[in-house]
Amino acid sequence: MKIGFYTSTLGDRPINEVIEWAKQAGFDGIEIDVNRHLGAPGSLSAVAERARQLNLEVSSVTLFGNLLHPDVVERKKIREHAQIIAQEGADVGVPALVLFPGRNETVNDEENYADIADFLDELATVRSDGRFRIALENWPGMHKNFIATTPEGWHKLFGRIKSPHVGIEFDPSHLLWQGIDPFAAATEFRDRIFLLHGKDTKLFPDRVQSLGYCGSWWEYRLPGRGELNWQEFLHFARTKLDFHGYVSIEHEDRDYAWPNGDLKTRKEGLEYGLAALRRAMLV
Repeated sequence: MKIGFYTSTLGDRPINEVIEWAKQAGFDGIEIDVNRHLGAPGSLSAVAERARQLNLEVSSVTLFGNLLHPDVVERKKIREHAQIIAQEGADVGVPALVLFPGRNETVNDEENYADIADFLDELATVRSDGRFRIALENWPGMHKNFIATTPEGWHKLFGRIKSPHVGIEFDPSHLLWQGIDPFAAATEFRDRIFLLHGKDTKLFPDRVQSLGYCGSWWEYRLPGRGELNWQEFLHFARTKLDFHGYVSIEHEDRDYAWPNGDLKTRKEGLEYGLAALRRAMLV
């Protein structure tokens, strides 16, 4: 396995500066945030080349947005952007594009799943040899209503998807606070896991009585600072899932200055996560 990080954490810094720091800090690669670190269409090629000059890989590019946006104009805009980035990624040898399914609240579940499945199947045809894949991150959204972010949702989606090149950027942190066992979920969808997100969650059960399960009874943490045993999970991923790809740290740990705090502290958080994952991989 290799370790990278999602560049959104350093979204206020120029991408070339982020790349140089990633190399200095000892990462193997980066997951590039499209909205913060790629400008006009065509910029991915130069960014990927700069990373490769420093022997860093681009594990993926990630485009944030609701692919099922209820507004027709906004939905068209995000999908066209995804198509442009997918083509650029395939052309320059980036192996994956990460997207967020979203939800259209004005239509029912069946319509949402049918719509997104058709779009993703079409998007995956940018290459037919499997060297470029589409991965959906299982973040359930600000309102906790995105489709295709739980095992039930994955069954609904992948039952409609024809392409084997559409899968998951598997983030255990979102499953933990929903009461979903990451080990069981990963086992069930092992063939669809293309990337792992290195993010943890700390649970505070004593808050539930006051806040309820819909309240803030949990916090996202860096790997090693939450509930997940990363040694066990990564060993399981290697030996049971045959996963040998990228673990990309997504830093959303407020104790390390996320989202927009002291830059040095944010970098220390990424370094903490890197060290924790390196130790976990020794087992």
